[in-house]
Amino acid sequence: MAIPIALTIAGSDSSGGAGIQADLKTFAACGAYGASAITALTAQNTQGVTGIHDVPADFVTAQIDAVFSDLDVAAVKVGMVSQNATIMAIVNGLTRWSPKHVVVDPVMIATSGARLLSPDAIELVRTKLICRAHIMTPNLPEAGALLDEAVASDERAIADQGRRLLALGCKAVLIKGGHGEGAESIDYLFRENQPVVRFSAPRIATANTHGTGCSLSSAIAAGLALGKPLEDAVRDAKVYVSAAIAAADRLKVGHGHGPIHHFHKFDR
Repeated sequence: MAIPIALTIAGSDSSGGAGIQADLKTFAACGAYGASAITALTAQNTQGVTGIHDVPADFVTAQIDAVFSDLDVAAVKVGMVSQNATIMAIVNGLTRWSPKHVVVDPVMIATSGARLLSPDAIELVRTKLICRAHIMTPNLPEAGALLDEAVASDERAIADQGRRLLALGCKAVLIKGGHGEGAESIDYLFRENQPVVRFSAPRIATANTHGTGCSLSSAIAAGLALGKPLEDAVRDAKVYVSAAIAAADRLKVGHGHGPIHHFHKFDR
């Protein structure tokens, strides 16, 4: 039996904690074979980003087509997209190859709170990319940015935003609660005509959470590639990432916000 293949379309993190590198580590840890199409190179470490070099859109297209023309891709994760032309290259690639599962992680807000996409790029994500997603995974600030409104501060507001994000055309929305408050970190899964499903885990006190969002969306993609139903894929991804955060302090990587421990299951 062939190994399930997952493709990540995202930016590279030179320090290895997020982006393409986190995605490939997550795919491997969750039992999928990882392929990649790189949208941007970043010069960064655990203390911050010092440079971004965008990959030309036509070369993003070339990478996508090279992978799909040879590999049997079961699921796609889309992460960092920084230019309008790159967004459209991805949209056209997804339209051309019609993968069974697409997970969109709308990376728009930096840890500092700064917006990473221009308003017109956010509009393209909103109108062209999200409707190709089987599930998208915004955090609380990103959910607000997609709707051009404030961050939701309670469950009622989260539920309202989740339903309106569904109306953008994706089949499911997972609003991540990592930026919230309280002893529990709760993620909320919204699907059309189905009750909201809550995935809860204890909030862990650590500064080493770099790559958490990338890894969660990649773990979901890996689960879908393995044939899991969506709710199971999300639940298993939440368990995996929560354990990776809990084990993060054992790594001692860098002098800033270190990465989560992607291979915690294999620690001896």
